[in-house]
Amino acid sequence: MHAITIPEPGGPEALVWAEVPDPVPGEGEVLVEVVASAVNRADLLQRQGFYDPPPGSSPYPGLECSGRITALGAGVAGWAVGDEVCALLAGGGYAEKVAVPAGQLLPVPKGLDLATAAALPEVTCTIWSNVFMIAHLRPGETLLVHGGASGIGTMAIQLAKAVGAKVAVTAGSPAKLERCAELGADILIDYREQDFVAEIRKATGGAGADVILDIVGAKYLDRNVKALAVNGRLAVIGLQGGVKGELNLGALLHKRAAITATSLRARPQSEKAAIVAAVREHVWPLIENDDIRPVVDQSLPLSEAAEGHRALEAGTHIGKVLLLTAAVG
Repeated sequence: MHAITIPEPGGPEALVWAEVPDPVPGEGEVLVEVVASAVNRADLLQRQGFYDPPPGSSPYPGLECSGRITALGAGVAGWAVGDEVCALLAGGGYAEKVAVPAGQLLPVPKGLDLATAAALPEVTCTIWSNVFMIAHLRPGETLLVHGGASGIGTMAIQLAKAVGAKVAVTAGSPAKLERCAELGADILIDYREQDFVAEIRKATGGAGADVILDIVGAKYLDRNVKALAVNGRLAVIGLQGGVKGELNLGALLHKRAAITATSLRARPQSEKAAIVAAVREHVWPLIENDDIRPVVDQSLPLSEAAEGHRALEAGTHIGKVLLLTAAVG
């Protein structure tokens, strides 16, 4: 098979389309012929040499895919050869085939095409585990999403609205904010022109956000705490603005607030399986009822993954960037 390899860390040009050995599904795994994968920030970090796959995982980038099952490993039940699926991966999505633990498989939602389903696993599992399983966003509360026009952001808006929450977003252009509004965002904040702390307080009558989903990290830490409501919850899932910040514990105590920080890739398979099961139970019906839909900015051939990385680095995309294999047809 062919896969995107990284012989040496570097820029997008470091991604090399090469022939590699086919994976073999182990016990409890299935082999998936990949139809599509998607570009995530973690892939950019891996390409740069900053985010190695967990031990035992595929060395190729790609944290999600969609495709068809072509073989079953020992002990797999509930799935059959030919099933159309999408999957949460620890790596290996940028390839024509990938071995996947059965607990990380999801059926393609009814009404969604197979390629587009590749845009779902990473964002839905990230959002559901952080915003709902950990931060416990409830109907009537306010969620602030940083990077509202990103793949994570466009799905977070829709999921929060589907459960009856109010949604605020930050984004860096009027076009991105307009798209967020179309998806249901109630409070639109241009982070280049406005102070999101002042704007979220003004929009909530001084209360602040009950839950904040943050991809920035250190750069926003102090302001995020200021933007939280009493009993608020800050969920950090990215570090685009640095890893070390100063935290005013007094402000956190005063608000009886909480900060959590999680990653998905390195979690044990049992934890991933539990998250995937929760997503299938709670999110898949919303997709099949057409209440939410993944937002796809563009689709590229997998062999041109470098262009997908450039698109994410440029920051001009809205939603997800997909990578398609020859098996898409």
